[in-house]
Amino acid sequence: MPTTPLSLKVPGKLMIAGEFAVLEAYQNLVVMAVDRFVYVSLTQQDENRLSLLNFDLANLEWTYNEKKVNIKTADKRVKFVEDAMSVVYTYLKEMNVSLANFHLEIRSELDDESGRKYGLGSSAAVVTSVVAAILKKYLPKEPSAKLIFKLAAISHVKTQGSGSGADVAASSYGGFLQYASFQAEWLQYEYEKADTIRELVEKDWQYLSLKPIKLPVNAYMCIGWTGTPASTGKLIDKIKRLKTENNTLYEQFLDESNKAVSTFIKGVTEEDAALIIEGTKRNRRALATVGKHANADIETPMLQKLCDLAELHGGAGKPSGAGGGDCGIAFLPSKEQAQQLMKAWEEAGIKPLDIQLSKMGATEI
Repeated sequence: MPTTPLSLKVPGKLMIAGEFAVLEAYQNLVVMAVDRFVYVSLTQQDENRLSLLNFDLANLEWTYNEKKVNIKTADKRVKFVEDAMSVVYTYLKEMNVSLANFHLEIRSELDDESGRKYGLGSSAAVVTSVVAAILKKYLPKEPSAKLIFKLAAISHVKTQGSGSGADVAASSYGGFLQYASFQAEWLQYEYEKADTIRELVEKDWQYLSLKPIKLPVNAYMCIGWTGTPASTGKLIDKIKRLKTENNTLYEQFLDESNKAVSTFIKGVTEEDAALIIEGTKRNRRALATVGKHANADIETPMLQKLCDLAELHGGAGKPSGAGGGDCGIAFLPSKEQAQQLMKAWEEAGIKPLDIQLSKMGATEI
């Protein structure tokens, strides 16, 4: 018989500073969890079922066998969920935790009602929601954000084969984070080498560093959507090609990105809005330059307009995430300037988004 469902919400993310460079070891990035969520509910019942409401997939049967969850559908979009379930299920088995049959239901509000993608990191938030729900239901003690993050990161890299994991970190921990990536290649290698997932989770992830930071009250952040969903993978491939073809230019970019992010973080630490704005400007320049060198359209004409208008209003703007469309962000020194900027954005055809910080990661509701 069905029991009362366990329901959670898991935040999406916005990249703030340090994009692309974060894929390299020890390069810092700033990421923010946002108050747009993936909702998940887990109900114990007689048969194992999965419903992905945004994909119109309901009551799919699934089984667990030989360390693998198998969802009975030909729809490839379930892969992220299938891998996440496999990883967390196997981990709990290794911990000698017994699981009952359940129905997992997932719904995302990270995109617009019309289905337009804002680039808020839906696959990472979905994976995190699966891991968090199953752990919170069956682990005898409350799972830490670190455990949720590590299991979600393992499964996300297992499916995708790449990525910095910053989006998973935002969904797991919430808040503003200073983050350096575990390095996807390292994690894949360690996953293949490890005898158990537990062993990998309990190991020190040598490249990973992660700490909460707090945006000062005197820096006003605006988020604007430029109306074109970006293909992150294609842009990353072009930047990687530059690394191979002209390493000097690539290393210059890493150096510039590092200086920009360090300036931004210093501004955060010292509660100095001028440094935050300076760091944002430097990061914009670094991204635009590497985009030009790599023939990657990071700063599209609309993103350029978004950033130029931010500077015109006394602040600074930059693309958020891979660029090529999606969201841009801006920091202004006063509320009035922020309001004027959002008005100017609207007049230019840029949609200001009413998105705030989500202080919490996966949270029961």
